[in-house]
Amino acid sequence: MAGQSEAVGTAIKVSNVCKYFGNIQALENINFEVGINEIVGLIGDNGAGKSTLIKIITGVFPPTTGEVYFLGKPINFNTYSVKKAHEMGVETVYQDKSLGELQTLWRNFFIGRQVTYPLGFINVKKEKEIAGEIMRNMIGFRGAGITVDSRVKQLSGGERQGISIGRAMYFDAGLIVLDEPTVALSLMEVRKVLNFVHQLKEKGKACIYISHDIQDVYEISDRFVVLDRGRIVASIEKAEITLKQLNEFLLDYAHGKKE
Repeated sequence: MAGQSEAVGTAIKVSNVCKYFGNIQALENINFEVGINEIVGLIGDNGAGKSTLIKIITGVFPPTTGEVYFLGKPINFNTYSVKKAHEMGVETVYQDKSLGELQTLWRNFFIGRQVTYPLGFINVKKEKEIAGEIMRNMIGFRGAGITVDSRVKQLSGGERQGISIGRAMYFDAGLIVLDEPTVALSLMEVRKVLNFVHQLKEKGKACIYISHDIQDVYEISDRFVVLDRGRIVASIEKAEITLKQLNEFLLDYAHGKKE
């Protein structure tokens, strides 16, 4: 791993990354970056390599070759892990899998990162105060029906994703990965999630947005990166392409008209 830092203009930079599983090459020479205050839509069919790339970025496993920089500093994959990624400021919101169903909302905000007194006991009052502030000011939960003492199972799918996104925002994530956050949600609930993602942009966060719904990706993203069979085949600014053109571009790959 190179010890020389990159200039800080990006939240995450992936440089010449390859990943093999045995003799199978899952990623080939990936060069990918997300700027600070940028939302990048990561697009590709199943098996394109999206999950593999995200797992490298979030510390699930290392690349076979190549380098990754976070906020300009090289990641040391000898010590990098999911826990280390969290400590550095990389947060991931998955499809309805980020919260404890039977736990209260305030407990969910602080799982693994409790606010404690000097002797190590959890400061419940402080955690509830912070959770309430997040709900009111970061994600706009102002109704009487949802409180910090509500349990996750009482929330709709969109509200659950809002809690997960709010948690990532509170812990000052430098990069937030949203992995299919609207799967199996109603149109109304999808709109809630997209509104939460718009707030990420307003607060200057860097975000990778992954979804099979191209209309949602188009609305949310500043730029689109297309993966196909482990290779990046396009990086397109939103201003350069319409939704219709993006759909046609992706269909051409799906039908083998582009290589």
